[in-house]
Amino acid sequence: MSLSNTLNEKVLPTVMKFINLKGIQALKDGILFALPLNIIGSIFLLIACFPSVTVTNFFTSTFGAGWTDPLFKVQNATMNIMAIVSVIGIAYTYAKNEGHEPLAAGIVALVVFIITTPNWVIYTAKGAEPVQVGSVLPIDWAGGKGMVAAIIIGISVGAIYSWFIAKNITIKMPEGVPTGVVNAFSAIIPAAVIFVGADIIYTIFRFGLNTTMIEWIYKIIQTPLQGLSDSPLGVIGIAFFVPFFWFFGVNGGNVVSGIMTGILTANTMDNAALQAAGKLSLANGAHIVTQQFLDNFINMTGSGETIGVVICMLFITKSAQFKQLGKLSLVPGIFNINEPILFGTPIVMNPLMAIPFMIIPAINGMIFYGLIASGILSPMGGLMPPWTTPAILSGFLIGGPSLAITQVIMLAIGTVIYLPFVKKVDSMAYASEQAAQLRDGTEA
Repeated sequence: MSLSNTLNEKVLPTVMKFINLKGIQALKDGILFALPLNIIGSIFLLIACFPSVTVTNFFTSTFGAGWTDPLFKVQNATMNIMAIVSVIGIAYTYAKNEGHEPLAAGIVALVVFIITTPNWVIYTAKGAEPVQVGSVLPIDWAGGKGMVAAIIIGISVGAIYSWFIAKNITIKMPEGVPTGVVNAFSAIIPAAVIFVGADIIYTIFRFGLNTTMIEWIYKIIQTPLQGLSDSPLGVIGIAFFVPFFWFFGVNGGNVVSGIMTGILTANTMDNAALQAAGKLSLANGAHIVTQQFLDNFINMTGSGETIGVVICMLFITKSAQFKQLGKLSLVPGIFNINEPILFGTPIVMNPLMAIPFMIIPAINGMIFYGLIASGILSPMGGLMPPWTTPAILSGFLIGGPSLAITQVIMLAIGTVIYLPFVKKVDSMAYASEQAAQLRDGTEA
């Protein structure tokens, strides 16, 4: 059996089964509930930490030294509750996909998240001994540090709640009772069982392991995953698998995002906290590989950084087919939508075009990683432009002129690598067009 047949018959069906798992679908769509908050919070963070000393000095002289306080208030209220919003969204989406009333599932998941989260913080006043303060919800766990726990809880609660409803293990109400009342009473039994289970888990971790579930998940699962993602191996893996799956016609962005979004978002939230504190540096634990690393650099102009193909088609191709395709693909490509190029060239199932398509993101990803790791560029902060934000503009918003210039260089590298491959497929297309014209002329 050839490699292509093995991939098509063995690997891809397994991948598609994974993508279509109920939990993965709930994760992929449910975590988007936090996206609007993240974008809004990012804007406030950008203003508070604007990448220009001249601008920040102007604001300070105009509004006083505390001008950033109101901005950080909004940033904290949006970006630092990502885990809370995500746990609600994931459970909500799971129940909705199963055809059940979803809001109750989201609320139950929120309660479970709070049950399994520490309700105390250690506070140290200046010149005093540390003291434990109770009856609080630590903001750390509501944000990036609680992301993996939020994913696990959201999927688990969504599945358990949906099972109870599907099995009709609910309090039954007589005919004529308003739908809202019926839904409320239907949630009582599954919610009660789930809460008891969550409390048992809390008790085991608190008194058996002297920790909490969310802290244990962070230490044992999330921290190693963040470390793995934030490494050269992580960069190569992420950069390779997105175009790899696209080569077979499977949306590689959806596959990788379904696995990595929670981890990369947690990396971004960690950096946002450091940025807000004025401590954004690798020495202080900042991450290199964040959600922006994937969305706005590795996937810049679409998976495979295919704007290079568009540029080549516009300026060096001879065939009418590719000249027209380049024109049609330019505007979507600017906004990081590249399906016209993927299926029109085609790059999908085209072994020749697969070579640059798969290696360019890895090459540029490692260059970008090296620039940050070496200290030439600063780590990215908390600003997360939408994935449709055009390249260069997204770089400027994330990190000022230096990242915008970096994107220009990466686009140039990608275009140069694509050039000989586009020339080759264009020569074949042009020869085919010439042969067709000659044949038509002979027949006439």
